Amino acid sequence: MRSANLHDSIVELTKELKLPGIRSNFKDESISAAKDNLAYDKFLLNVLEKEYESRISRRMQRRIRVANFPYKKYLEDLSSEDLPADARNKYETLKSLDFIKNGHNVILAGNPGTGKTHMAIGLGIKACLEGFSVLFTTIPHLITELRETRSEKKLRTFENKFEKYDLVICDEFGYISFDKSGAEMLFTHLSLRAGRKSTIITTNLSFDRWSELFGDPVLTAAMVDRLTHKAYLVNMNGNSYRLKETKEWSEKREKIK
Repeated sequence: MRSANLHDSIVELTKELKLPGIRSNFKDESISAAKDNLAYDKFLLNVLEKEYESRISRRMQRRIRVANFPYKKYLEDLSSEDLPADARNKYETLKSLDFIKNGHNVILAGNPGTGKTHMAIGLGIKACLEGFSVLFTTIPHLITELRETRSEKKLRTFENKFEKYDLVICDEFGYISFDKSGAEMLFTHLSLRAGRKSTIITTNLSFDRWSELFGDPVLTAAMVDRLTHKAYLVNMNGNSYRLKETKEWSEKREKIK
């Protein structure tokens, strides 16, 4: 051993063996074991449990990090009374994440500011914490990524990865239109997941207006049919939550003055 004392030797070994949970907790656990006169196997179990808990926590945080959420929003932060009525009614069902286990989609459709993205991210983070693999993207960004996978090898790699996520969240469907090539690529890749893996779509457009984006009624009908089959359709039309927050913030500022 290169280390001069027992403590340093343990630290060095935990680094070599990649056991940060034990490294962080072994000193406190050894003091507690000596105080309580624990048997060696009980002490060993305690430090191994700490390592296991540490690994689970790191995996959760890694899943959240690689999901690429633009910011962290939790379901617990949603004000249920401010959600549109249909979202309130379906909240507990969606929160169970059974839609992911069953490979069903969720369409959050309604006017801006009603909590669509917040709910989508909240469900995504909860999914990460429960062991599901998640990807967050916007529709414009996804189409840009697809355009950049020009070679067949890159496209196949992207497709393999994209279709294996337990949950893909596609935000901002309807904010910009796209050409025929973009529409076809989007249809192809979302179809890869249909009936197998879950996709959440947030959109400010009703289905009868999706043709404005695709410019092709046949492709639009196919897309709607594929995405909505056995999907949870959530009507998110309601009062703007962002507008309410802005008003409350302005009122607080006025009081401070």
